[in-house]
Amino acid sequence: MRILTIVGARPQFIKAAPVSRALQREAREILVHTGQHYDRGMSAVFFEELQLPEPDYNLSIGSGSHGKQTGEMLIAIEEVLLKEKPDWVLVYGDTNSTLAGALAAVKLHIPVAHVEAGLRSFNRAMPEEHNRVLTDHVADLLFCPTSHAVDLLAREGIMRGVYLTGDVMLDAFLYNSELADRRSVILAELGLRPQAYYLATLHRPANTDHPAQLQPLLSTLAKLELPVVLPLHPRTRHQIEQHNLLPESKIGSLKLIEPVGYLDMLRLERSARLILTDSGGVQKEAYMAGVPFITLREETEWVETVETGWNVLVGAVPGRIQAAARDFTPPDSRPALYGDGHAAERMTEILAHSGS
Repeated sequence: MRILTIVGARPQFIKAAPVSRALQREAREILVHTGQHYDRGMSAVFFEELQLPEPDYNLSIGSGSHGKQTGEMLIAIEEVLLKEKPDWVLVYGDTNSTLAGALAAVKLHIPVAHVEAGLRSFNRAMPEEHNRVLTDHVADLLFCPTSHAVDLLAREGIMRGVYLTGDVMLDAFLYNSELADRRSVILAELGLRPQAYYLATLHRPANTDHPAQLQPLLSTLAKLELPVVLPLHPRTRHQIEQHNLLPESKIGSLKLIEPVGYLDMLRLERSARLILTDSGGVQKEAYMAGVPFITLREETEWVETVETGWNVLVGAVPGRIQAAARDFTPPDSRPALYGDGHAAERMTEILAHSGS
C-alpha cells in the first residue's frame, strides 16, 4: 500500500509524526511538504524533534494570498500524484495544504483520508472553516478525534467512511512529554519558574491582521498579573514590526520570544499557570497537560473543553481577558476526551483494510 501524506504547517507535522511511525509497519509512505510553513522555527525543527523522515518532496510554495497559495499547491501536488500514483492521499487538519491535497487527489480519482475530520467552528469568516468543510465532503475516510465530530458529520449527511479514532495529538503528546521534560532547557533560558508565568499564542488573522485589534491584545497581555511568554508567530511579528507596535507591547510583563520547537512548547505548556491562545492545537495540548486555558476567540472547534469547564471563551475583549485570567478556575475532574493515545494505530489499521 502506497500512502501519500501531505503536510505544510506546524500542527500537521505534530499530527503526522505518530501516524508515520505506525504506517512504517504497513505501507510505503511518500511524504510531501508543501512549504506553507517554511522558516526553521516553524518547520525544520519539528521534523528533527518529532523524528519525521525528510520529505520526499518539498514544494516550497511559501506564503501568499489564500487563492494564490492554494492554487500553486494544487498544481504542484497534482504533478506529484501523477508521478507517484498512490493508493491513498492522507491530509491533516484545516489548512490550505489540506484542501489543495484533497482537491488534487479527488480530481485524479485517488481516495482521500482526512485526519481530524468533523470539526466545526461555525464561523465562515475563518478560512480554516471552509478548508475543513470542503475536505470532509470529498474525503473517503474521515478520522474523527471525538464523538462530537462524528455527530457533526452526521448532521451534514456524512456517515460513510466515518471512524471515531481518538486524536493523534494525544499520541504525540504522550510520546513526547517525558522527552520534553528531559531535554528542554527553555525554562532556564528564559529565567522562568513552573507555575509562575502565563503562556500565550496569537496567530489567527482576526486577531493579528489589524493593528486596532492586535495592539489592545498585546497591551492587555502585558498588564496581567504574572509574566506572559509569547512565542511570536511570523504573521504576528510582521504586524508588530510593520505597524511599530513593539515599543508599547514590551511594557509590563509581556515577554516576546522567537517561535519554539515542539519539545520546548510542551515544556512551556506543562509548566504554565494559565494558557491564553487562539490556536486549536494549543487548546488541546493545554487540556491534555491539565493546565487551565483561555481562548482568545468567540468560538472553538473543541467545544468539549468548554463543556468540561477547562476552557473559557473571551474573544479579544480586554476586560473579559483580564477577568478570566484573574478568576478562572477549572473543576477538579478532567475527563478523557481524546482517546487513549493509540489513534495512529487505529488509522493505519483502517487504511490497511480499506483497499483503494
